[in-house]
Amino acid sequence: MTALSSFVLSFAIARALTTLSPGTVLIGGGYHIHHFWFGILILAVGGWLGITIENERINRIAAILFGAGGGLIGDEVGLLLTFGEYWSEVTYTVIIVFLGVVSILSLLNRYRNAIAAEFAEFLSRNASIYVGVFLMVVSAAFILESDNFIVETVSEVTVIVSLALILGYLVQVARRKH
Repeated sequence: MTALSSFVLSFAIARALTTLSPGTVLIGGGYHIHHFWFGILILAVGGWLGITIENERINRIAAILFGAGGGLIGDEVGLLLTFGEYWSEVTYTVIIVFLGVVSILSLLNRYRNAIAAEFAEFLSRNASIYVGVFLMVVSAAFILESDNFIVETVSEVTVIVSLALILGYLVQVARRKH
């Protein structure tokens, strides 16, 4: 959570300073040195500290550095992907998707025991096979009618999830019989 907070704060500060003072740039040898280079350096230092020193205080500092470096890089992701357009909307899309995924993974990690218990409870009920069959049918329909790679990929993943639900239910039923 420390690295994520540091990432968000670093991104927000970089975006605010760039917005308020767009003419402030570091020029070295005739080149505009973008702050993603500083981000790479800070991220590398934070990563190195995190993997080489076993100390709780150092680990927190490493997380702060790692997040701050990532935020500086993230702020210029549009510039990096479009080769020159700092204000590209892709920056916000990438950052929002990244923050969403990291937040969900953090929550899943924090509550994994409760989630596992709830999921085991769900698998023991008939509802899991009903949900599995429903997901299978709907996903199969999208696989058959779509030629869009993303829709097909999401549908195929959903078919795998539905098969896992059905299999999990069948395993639970078999265990109850023994």
